[in-house]
Amino acid sequence: MKKLTLLFMTVILMACGADKATTPKIEDFKYSVDKFADIEILRYRVPDFESLSLKQKELIYYLNQAALEGRDILYDQNNNYNLCVRRTLEAVYENYSGDKNSTDFQNMTTYLKRVWMGNGFHHHYSEDKFIPEFSEEFFEDVLKSIDSSKLPLLAGETVDTLIAKLKPVIFDPAVYPKRTNQGDGIDLILTSGNNFYDGVTQAEVENFYNKMKIPNDSTPVSYGLNSKLVKENGLLVEKTYKENGLYGAAISRITDWLEKAAEVAENDKQKDVINTLISFYKTGSLKTYDEYAIKWVGDLASSVDFVNGFTETYGDPLGMKGSWESLVNFKNIEATKRTEIISSNAQWFEDNSPIDPKFKKEKVKGVSAKVITATILAGDCYPATPIGINLPNSNWIRHEYGSKSVTIENITEAYDQASLGNGFAEEFMWSDVERKRAKDFASMTNNLHTDLHECLGHGSGKLLPGVDPDALKSYGSTIEEARADLFGLYYMGDPKIVELGLLPDKEAYKSEYYQYIMNGLMTQLTRIQPGKNIEESHMRNRQLIAKWAFEKGKANNVIEIKKRDGETFVVINDYVKLRTLFGQLLAVIQQIKSTGDYEGGKNIVESYAVKVNPTLHAEVLDRYKKLNLAPYRGFVNPVYTLVKNKDGKVTDVTISYDENYLDQNLRYSKEYSSLPTFN
Repeated sequence: MKKLTLLFMTVILMACGADKATTPKIEDFKYSVDKFADIEILRYRVPDFESLSLKQKELIYYLNQAALEGRDILYDQNNNYNLCVRRTLEAVYENYSGDKNSTDFQNMTTYLKRVWMGNGFHHHYSEDKFIPEFSEEFFEDVLKSIDSSKLPLLAGETVDTLIAKLKPVIFDPAVYPKRTNQGDGIDLILTSGNNFYDGVTQAEVENFYNKMKIPNDSTPVSYGLNSKLVKENGLLVEKTYKENGLYGAAISRITDWLEKAAEVAENDKQKDVINTLISFYKTGSLKTYDEYAIKWVGDLASSVDFVNGFTETYGDPLGMKGSWESLVNFKNIEATKRTEIISSNAQWFEDNSPIDPKFKKEKVKGVSAKVITATILAGDCYPATPIGINLPNSNWIRHEYGSKSVTIENITEAYDQASLGNGFAEEFMWSDVERKRAKDFASMTNNLHTDLHECLGHGSGKLLPGVDPDALKSYGSTIEEARADLFGLYYMGDPKIVELGLLPDKEAYKSEYYQYIMNGLMTQLTRIQPGKNIEESHMRNRQLIAKWAFEKGKANNVIEIKKRDGETFVVINDYVKLRTLFGQLLAVIQQIKSTGDYEGGKNIVESYAVKVNPTLHAEVLDRYKKLNLAPYRGFVNPVYTLVKNKDGKVTDVTISYDENYLDQNLRYSKEYSSLPTFN
């Protein structure tokens, strides 16, 4: 479960000999790699990579390769036409001999970059289909001008049939308008453009999986996590993602690299984790997946760690199907001291939570937390990436075996460094008081909120016996993210946080409170197109919390909306009462979660989280535009090279930071593209 925030990062390679590279210093960074549409692409550095042992570097290299091999899986999961669109545009970009400085060609290049950013032709965050600014006539002409053997033509297909097939997919706003539809009162499956289902309705999906579930099963598998549900000859059939099943060509290459990784694992426990994941990929068994998750969450000794597989379910409107993703990392030992303090006090936090006692865990088990340095981002973690992760998602595994929580500090470092002096605080914060707090404490409090959200928030509370983990359906992700955010917000203002040394004084938490409310009520609207509602679960969560607190605090003037020179600002008048409101809302949200109260979840989300004030929205967009900032950010990965001597023995793994966004994606499409165009 993730707190998704795109962050700034910059790096410059500092060479040290032919085969060695040292991590560049922050002051030497060049942040931006590319900027287009509403996106800025950045680099991130990997501090202390050169200090790892050779065995650890080799392990990271193999895990990185396994991560990159899953790239095409996510494209296909996001929409059945994504690979065809991407491969067609890449063929044009590389083989077109006409005027590459023309407006149409430049607009086509921008569209291709957006496809890479979204892992398909839907926006990575809003889920809306983006429409190209080059013409249909230009599209036809360029496809006809290049060697047809370079195009992804199917057997018996001509360039004309390819054009006819892709034109509505690319240009018609009514064709696949949303990748994931979260709207109320509609068939969420039929109106979503993702490729998790084919020829089935929402009712058919729900009935299919409800029949699988065993009443009062205390250890249910994650039904449907690694499969596509289709209708064949009138019957519903699951096509499982596995080595000899759907996506088998890519999965086989993933397991090849995982087998190499297992041979250089740091210890036997980690080797067993990797081998169990391989077994899951080969069999597709969700029981084996649970075995892997239990072993993975129990491996606390390894410094190098990874996520690899069908993990998060935000891309499915019913919250069942797992999108493919991977993240490889190693432990930041010094920064982890902060999260170790939090996890060692997990029982105190659970016992003192403001929720109904019957929803609390009697004994918190297996809560582990660390700060990590990411080495590669892949699948649903690339180019946009989370700043924190808490896994596994299975409620019963979390209850019985615990969870792992991480904060990705080399990504948060990038955000902090790149945000300095960009004018945002001066434009949107009410006064110098809020701006000074942000300058002094924002980096610290943002990291702490992420730690509390991931380490304790997602792992807190429990479902009542017999409650279906999928009971909240399309509202489940928003409710879960709100629950974790509220847990973090409530405790940030607790004196215990200062007592534990996690914040320097009792005023620091106000920085996070102010920025959270300002973002939830106003500034996150920069990510919404005019006339649109809020669809993305994390954005819904933030508006739900901020708007609920604003409405419920009106009687005491806790939060105020003020005007100055015709511009709107958020003012918090009573931080103590705001903390009380956070606690009250946490109790409401936890009750919805613990009891599987679908109607309660629907009511609170639809009442507070979805609708946008069009007048305020227009104002925020206008003010943001003046700052010339991109509301979304993604990353390019470093490039790792395996160095061998003349006998084939690995002697080093080097890292470089000089590959740009365009070259990286074109290279990935050549080196990590094993799936057919249509699957």
